[in-house]
Amino acid sequence: MAHLELQGVSKQFGGVRALDDVSLAVAGGTVHAIVGENGAGKSTLGRIVAGVLSADGGRVLLDGAPASFRSPRYALEHGVAAIAQEPSLVPELTVAENVYLGSEPRRLGFIRRRRLRRAYAELAKRAGFDLPGQARAATLRTAEQQKAEILRALSRDARIIVMDEPSAALSAPETAQLHEIIRTLAGHGTTILLISHFLREVLDLADTVTVLRDGKLVRTAPASEETEASLVEAMLGRPLTTTFPEKRPPDADAPLALSVRDLVAPGVADVSFDVREGEIVGIAGLVGAGRSELARAVFGANRMKAGETRLASGRAVGKSPRRSLDSGVAMIPESRKDQGLIFGRSVIENVTLAELAELSTLGVVRRRAERRSATGILDRCDVRGASYSAPVGALSGGNQQKVLFARMLLGEPRVLLADEPTRGVDVGAKRAIYELLVSLAESGMAIVLISSELEEIIGLAHRVLVMRAGRLVAELEGDAMTEAAILAAAFADRSAGGVAA
Repeated sequence: MAHLELQGVSKQFGGVRALDDVSLAVAGGTVHAIVGENGAGKSTLGRIVAGVLSADGGRVLLDGAPASFRSPRYALEHGVAAIAQEPSLVPELTVAENVYLGSEPRRLGFIRRRRLRRAYAELAKRAGFDLPGQARAATLRTAEQQKAEILRALSRDARIIVMDEPSAALSAPETAQLHEIIRTLAGHGTTILLISHFLREVLDLADTVTVLRDGKLVRTAPASEETEASLVEAMLGRPLTTTFPEKRPPDADAPLALSVRDLVAPGVADVSFDVREGEIVGIAGLVGAGRSELARAVFGANRMKAGETRLASGRAVGKSPRRSLDSGVAMIPESRKDQGLIFGRSVIENVTLAELAELSTLGVVRRRAERRSATGILDRCDVRGASYSAPVGALSGGNQQKVLFARMLLGEPRVLLADEPTRGVDVGAKRAIYELLVSLAESGMAIVLISSELEEIIGLAHRVLVMRAGRLVAELEGDAMTEAAILAAAFADRSAGGVAA
């Protein structure tokens, strides 16, 4: 069993102190959770342990000996593996090749393909993941990419595994599989450093919980002594009274804002629905049910094969993202890394990306006007951390998500398609995003909300549409909007209770 210890570890990015003299001990063969708001330093701590970053001060001890990992590969050679919050697969390689990248079975310098396929099949079966080894990584959904990352860590037989939001993109059945894997690994002596925003997950899995706030250690305690409320109060420095803002229904005579008729697209089969001004319509279903594909088709990111999507004005949208944006339809994509942000560009550049034509003269961007436009909306969305001139990749996950909202608001849309808008976001930032969504609906914006968290769907939506196999199979509202009813429709099985979509 590998014992990990951090002594006075500090890390600074420019003027931001991400970690400030943090000390903690992680016992071997246990699950040690790290919780805190976005920007609290959780992921920075995990990256230092995994060799992605070097500490500016303090030291890391592994089994009592100083461990200064120069790179993730060097850390892996010493039995420390990491599962990143954002999957980092090589798109053109197969799943199996990604899982065994750097440790492929070889002979005379050549990869032994048959042996690789056999090893992968055995590993996937042991983990309980139904993920084809020959599939190209570029074709995988976000949840499937996360499975591949987990399998890669498992393939190394690591003594310590840093898991940064490992279940964020998984459905509930897949999350249950992951939890079983984590328990089995810990039971066999593997040390798990679990970084998670899901406090139920933390309390269910962890032996010990460390709370960080603003880069400082608040406390470390046995998980059995904590509750969701006590962790939230430690993370925020104050109690969080309610999770969701008060839900106000749209006016009974509110006009239609968006009308979708007989839509057929990749992953979507003959879908029709309407959204009124000021209404939040939730789209629920299992991963792979066609929720994201529906949103992308309405926005024009995926090509429609048949059907039509029209605004209240009668104007057709869904032909292209540019046409949708010009018509007042915006989208928060499922993956901010792959579909939303350009990590190497500044925060300001990411915000103004869709409005450059309005901020340019003869093809040259007016930088002063760009900064002025972006700064106001960034302040409104409460983006914190690095300066607005810094690369957006330097921000925490929650602040990156707020940058996406700032970009969307800059275009002043009337319809918003929000696909997993709080993925990888802590409890405090979630509340801020919930309040923003509710305030946008109250201002008359029509919102289509896609989420894998049923509590989120029920807490925010006025109506819920349930998808299964690319089709809408149920519409629920009022008292009928229950987890049991949504699950029954998603699984087409009245005995489905207890498994979340």
